[in-house]
Amino acid sequence: MKFAKHTPIALFVGCQACVIQMIDNVLQGALPPAGNVGFSWVSFLAWATYFMAGCTILNGVRSFFGFIMGIVASIIIITMGGFFGALGFFAFPAAILIIAWLLFYLELAPELFSFIPAVYIASGAFFACMNYVPGASFGGIFITEMVYLSLGLFFGWMTIAFRGWYEKREKE
Repeated sequence: MKFAKHTPIALFVGCQACVIQMIDNVLQGALPPAGNVGFSWVSFLAWATYFMAGCTILNGVRSFFGFIMGIVASIIIITMGGFFGALGFFAFPAAILIIAWLLFYLELAPELFSFIPAVYIASGAFFACMNYVPGASFGGIFITEMVYLSLGLFFGWMTIAFRGWYEKREKE
């Protein structure tokens, strides 16, 4: 595709990014934790995940389930790490070893539950929030992260839908 014909698609993506940031500005006061400074970055992770998953609604759903599993896995790791406190330095590494080992078996799960990159993306974002966001709680970050991850998946879908519409229109 030539530069000039690619410009509307690129501009659409830029506008989408702008809208995500505007939505983030509105949601900052509405989602936990109180006083958060925004989580638009989580939406951008999910947006990229939609493309990585294959740009279909089914793969978006696979990503969504992967996000839930990743957050739940993170909660289990954090809880296990606390239970393993007697291991000191090795408490959290041991918990991560056990859960990461088990998560790899998701490759063998039915297709809807086997998109491991989404699991790790959501898990990494959850750990980041729990470690660096003041006032973070399991429930609050679960809700907030899932809102933003869902927003990112929706914007990924919109990108593909717009591009398909535009390219089809250009061929006619």
